[in-house]
Amino acid sequence: MPAELKEDFSTFSYSARPKRQCTYTVSVKTMDRKGAGTDSDILCVLHNDSGQSSGQFVLDRCLKNDFEKGNTDEFKITTTYLDQIDTIEIWREGGRSGINEWFVEVIKVHCKESNMTYVFPFLRWIKENYHYRIRHLDTTLPQQDPYTEQRRMELDDKKKTYKMEVKVSGLPTQAKDIPEDEKFSFDYEFDVAKLAAKAKIGIKVAELTSRRWKSLKDISTIYSGKVFTKPTPLLNKSWKTDEHFGFQRLGRLNNTVITLCTEIPTRLAVTDEMLAPFLEGKTVQDAIAQKKLFYVDMEILDGIPTRPGYHVCAPIALFYHNDSANLVPIAIQLNQQPTQNNPVFLSSDPPYTWMMAKMWYNNSDTCYHQAITHLGFTHLVMEGCVLATHRNLSHSHPIFKLLAPHFLYLVAINGLALTTLINPGGIIDNVMSPGIDGIFEVIRRKCYTADKLVFSSLTKVTMEPLYTKEICYSIVGVFVIVNNISYTQVRDENVLIGYHFRDDAILVWDVIKNYVTKYVRLYYDCSVTYTEDHEIQAWAQELVKSRGDGGCGIRGVPGDGSITNESDLVSILTSIIFTVSVGHAAANFAQYDEYGFPPNYPMTMEGLPPVDKTSLMEEAIVAALPDKTTSLDVMALAKILSGMGTNKLGDFEVKYVYDPKAEIVVEEYRKELGKLSKRMESLEKIRQVSYPWLNPNNIPNSISI
Repeated sequence: MPAELKEDFSTFSYSARPKRQCTYTVSVKTMDRKGAGTDSDILCVLHNDSGQSSGQFVLDRCLKNDFEKGNTDEFKITTTYLDQIDTIEIWREGGRSGINEWFVEVIKVHCKESNMTYVFPFLRWIKENYHYRIRHLDTTLPQQDPYTEQRRMELDDKKKTYKMEVKVSGLPTQAKDIPEDEKFSFDYEFDVAKLAAKAKIGIKVAELTSRRWKSLKDISTIYSGKVFTKPTPLLNKSWKTDEHFGFQRLGRLNNTVITLCTEIPTRLAVTDEMLAPFLEGKTVQDAIAQKKLFYVDMEILDGIPTRPGYHVCAPIALFYHNDSANLVPIAIQLNQQPTQNNPVFLSSDPPYTWMMAKMWYNNSDTCYHQAITHLGFTHLVMEGCVLATHRNLSHSHPIFKLLAPHFLYLVAINGLALTTLINPGGIIDNVMSPGIDGIFEVIRRKCYTADKLVFSSLTKVTMEPLYTKEICYSIVGVFVIVNNISYTQVRDENVLIGYHFRDDAILVWDVIKNYVTKYVRLYYDCSVTYTEDHEIQAWAQELVKSRGDGGCGIRGVPGDGSITNESDLVSILTSIIFTVSVGHAAANFAQYDEYGFPPNYPMTMEGLPPVDKTSLMEEAIVAALPDKTTSLDVMALAKILSGMGTNKLGDFEVKYVYDPKAEIVVEEYRKELGKLSKRMESLEKIRQVSYPWLNPNNIPNSISI
């Protein structure tokens, strides 16, 4: 074997064997993935820490095709008895069929005489002629692992496979190429393709002779139930109401921008007299003091690129939380600078005029949602975290085993998006007003100019915490303590009643953080344990290292690239798990409900936004909507993205954790998620408006769609 791959075998005494013999059952599970099987000769030795070994034996069954992908093969071996087995040594010698590698999921060795079973989680490709030594349960910090050269070799290989690259200027780091281990399984890839084909068939069936919609009623005729069912806002006829428009800020897709109003935004051209009719007898100052006024300011969209002939507003909207506990819009200014051609629309304006203002606002909201809340804050930033984890943490590292189940298909779905959704001339470029140039510009602005969101800055300021529960949430280029993703200064559930996203996210956050804390404490017991763990230090450094220097460029990570305590590590890990599960679920799975009826949440608006308060008719609303082909493309896309294709939170597709004490923590986690799921089912029954998206049963482990 190559000199750089050789290990010191002198600690194992092959000759010093007890004469006592024993029968072992060796169970080998080959991973169910393309190319995982092998026809190589597989050789094995069992060792213990006392220097005893079993001697070499071959794993082979006569006339059987062993080690096929997805199969579990059992071998009866009679060899030297060991009072315990601490390490398995395994290697393969030359493939007879030209297959170069073999992916082993797990090997279990059962001793008939002692009735003991030893578990060796591999979850690795086995190189030809390299002697792998895996410890029982294979869960060790690097400073405690006797096989340092093997760890180094594997991490060197992963650094070559998981290469980082900034594919789009100004955006987060992504994988240069999709590693084989990150690609979709055949079944999952087929399911996604089948769903997409079904939606496309639905489009062809639904398309009529005319390219334009004739009326709002005309749109409702396309819902046959076979492909496109009626979205909830259309089904319950709520989409026109101010109550629904307000709830879209709290319990739909873009729930992270509603902000408590401590003063009226300076660029919003409203007066106390203008707002008085909507405040139920309160003055503006009374409403502010009672925490009943809120706003959203989309300044970040001002002047972004758009597709030729299309326009995107940068609105400011004012919302009032009324005495019936409903958040309702009371004023919308569609662009930032107050001018004669940029009026403030009020809820008392003519119905279709007010509807038009809300639709243009929602068109802007879709830009923010897709660019930042969805693509930027979940998909893109988490890809960098996936890469940093693989490049710096050994498969044997307990933190790798904690994170790995939450990374399933994330790199693959991002790679697919770059070639089919957010590529020049792709779907997003054709169905959204800003196109990909505008979407990428919004991400750049939010990622790398929003210094006020840097984690370390927020932890040092002397303001009250934003919520009663602390939530650390990662966004592109930033880790932020925001106590439930939103940047509002809302402290508790008695403010902004009906903020289901906030209330549910806090509950799931607490369960995830408790799980992570208990897990981390199994392996780290003092500051030295952290500082001597060179893998976790390298991981933290790569998270914060600039993108130009080959890192993720995430500013403000707790510890700033050096992890010395439980609090920082737990915050980072909880952030990552929360983001790929809860954060993505909130931003993704209501997409068909929102985008499935074009007037409810339009990705594209035709023409220009209104410049005065002229009374409009329904025809103007319909004319502002995209044509049938574009509308149906959006609906098909939303249908595909809203499908949950992987397991629910805590129900992991691949088992990484075998350490019994860690398995107890995982099982406790599952039980807590189960209790929370039942609690949320009870909450659903009494809620005025449904919000099922953050029930743990509806949250996947990873970003896989």
